[in-house]
Amino acid sequence: MKRSKSVETLVGRRWRLSHILFAVAALYLLIITFKFRHILEIVGLMSDDRSFAGIDRTAAGDDVADVSRSFFGSAYSDSLHRHLDGGDPPPKPGSDQIVLPTLGKPLYSFDHYGRITSALMQRQQHWGGNLTELERMAHEAWALGMKSWKEVEDFEDKGELNQTTLLERKLDSCPMSVSMGKDETGSGESLMFLPCGLEVGSSITVIGTPHHAHQEFVPQLAKLREGDGIVMVSQFIVELQGLKAVDGEEPPKILHFNPRVKGDWSHRPVIEHNTCYRMQWGKAMRCDGIASKEDDDTVDGFNKCEKWLRTDIVDSKESKTTSWLKRFIGRAKKPEMTWPFSFVEGRLFVLTVRAGIEGYHIFVGGRHVTSFPYRTGFTLEDATGLAIKGNVDVHSVFATSLPKSHPSFSRQQVLELSEAWKSGPLPQQPVELFIGILSATNHFAERMAVRKTWMQYSAIKLSKVVARFFVALSPRKEVNVVLKREAEYFGDIVILPFMDRYELVVLKTVAICEFGVQNLTAAYIMKCDDDTFIRLDVVLREMNNAAGKKPLYMGNLNLLHRPLRNGKWAVTYEEWPEDIYPPYANGPGYVISSDIARFIIAKHANQTLRMFKMEDVSMGMWVEEFNASTPVQYSHNWKFCQYGCMDNYYTSHYQSPRQMICLWDKLARGRAQCCNFR
Repeated sequence: MKRSKSVETLVGRRWRLSHILFAVAALYLLIITFKFRHILEIVGLMSDDRSFAGIDRTAAGDDVADVSRSFFGSAYSDSLHRHLDGGDPPPKPGSDQIVLPTLGKPLYSFDHYGRITSALMQRQQHWGGNLTELERMAHEAWALGMKSWKEVEDFEDKGELNQTTLLERKLDSCPMSVSMGKDETGSGESLMFLPCGLEVGSSITVIGTPHHAHQEFVPQLAKLREGDGIVMVSQFIVELQGLKAVDGEEPPKILHFNPRVKGDWSHRPVIEHNTCYRMQWGKAMRCDGIASKEDDDTVDGFNKCEKWLRTDIVDSKESKTTSWLKRFIGRAKKPEMTWPFSFVEGRLFVLTVRAGIEGYHIFVGGRHVTSFPYRTGFTLEDATGLAIKGNVDVHSVFATSLPKSHPSFSRQQVLELSEAWKSGPLPQQPVELFIGILSATNHFAERMAVRKTWMQYSAIKLSKVVARFFVALSPRKEVNVVLKREAEYFGDIVILPFMDRYELVVLKTVAICEFGVQNLTAAYIMKCDDDTFIRLDVVLREMNNAAGKKPLYMGNLNLLHRPLRNGKWAVTYEEWPEDIYPPYANGPGYVISSDIARFIIAKHANQTLRMFKMEDVSMGMWVEEFNASTPVQYSHNWKFCQYGCMDNYYTSHYQSPRQMICLWDKLARGRAQCCNFR
């Protein structure tokens, strides 16, 4: 009987467990039922299947027209994303929009100025009374730009400079040494200008004292280990910097030397080396007291990392027997001396950075500590600034054996005035693709690199594809004058008469759409940056494969991305009230069909086009609105690279002029490989 009772009890328990599993499964199916149409929606965005609900909205009627918005509304409460505090967002910005008013004429003609039309210069802005911050910024930039362009005209009318003096400026002599004393360093960041950069043999000596460690809270450490995340920190940075490429971004870091006396996540003294271009860091080289391996490449015969004393490592000693045998046979033991870490809190140091043939060599107190090899894309002559910051008191800085001239400062060296790099006139017949390239006023080298590389594709030479640079004005009059000369000679620049600002890049995107629609008959329009390298033949192939009967939006698509509410790139609720962005393609390279561009221009003409400072998000917002009435084919591919480069790329971003040349040379040898050893 006991056995029978036990069996009955076991059966009852199994029956109750099955009930629980059945209930969970039923609840799961119920949730899937309610969420299924949202899943189909996001799949439909990425495919060409008209059977998904909410994609073919013209067939489904008005009830389906707002399915995209309802989908994103459901995503606002997604528990996988972080909660945004601060209550309800403020109301959306007013209806007054940033407008470049039209006169019923093409936006750009080629009469007197070559790349800029007199009709555009005669336009007048009509602004509403309740302007948003972005609109006020655009209004100010437009007024300053019109004034600046008038100064360029007056400047040329006086005949103060001709083309020879502008493009063939005489090289100025630079000092062979510069220095900076304690009175000039200050308590914050210390900056020293290196007029003509560096050359092989140049050296920089810094005398300073690291601060004593102070307490800092590090959230990452609090998550990784038990404790409150409070650590003692003492570290500083010595950087060789280049010229700033874009306002709002940090200048390129040609050498980033970061001794961490205390506070590193490894809990040991560490020296980190790296480079950074357009806010993108390379692969760090860390020296932590262990000497470089014998099979690791040396730099001018120096080890990349030298050895120093570490309390957590006990050197493996040879056995007494082995030591006795070596002494018995008379084999001399090589003497070895290990020094402590070169930087000590509160103790004076003398740091010397010397430029060698293969890389930088760092000495402290006369002893070699580390060597960092040069990376592709950076040269010694680019290092025109020295920055020292962090937990350190700088007593003096001395740079010697500097070059007396800087050939890159000559615009003749950058702007190669050759017929081979000129663009032809706009074709009268329809073209397959128009490429609008966003560029900054002083990016002479970047534009020249594009002209000499992917703008040499046969599709562009045969006028099947047209490419133009879109450039706003600089506060510096002489730079604007050279820009105008450059535009007149090469015939590939569209000058926009407003003062250039990062927040107003979206106006350049509108101008690209208008140019591709009104000045050309282009089937597709592509937007990219002047540091984007395009494998044009591959992009054309992918574009034609993805093209169908529906309008096309192709690139590296982002779904359900949320705006950053804190930090340097923070977006306020006034700028973007919604919790997530619409699907959008990353800005370095994307393609839209001409009907989407015509929709944008029409909305812009009747002053109903909503603007946002992030141009790629703005494009996603406009395409989403167009998709509400006309189904759009969204085409995604990771090979439209947002950050740097990947093998077999379609486009690669953050490429310096030298890397552009390197990529083009590799393509000529049949290899679509990267040159991103920064």
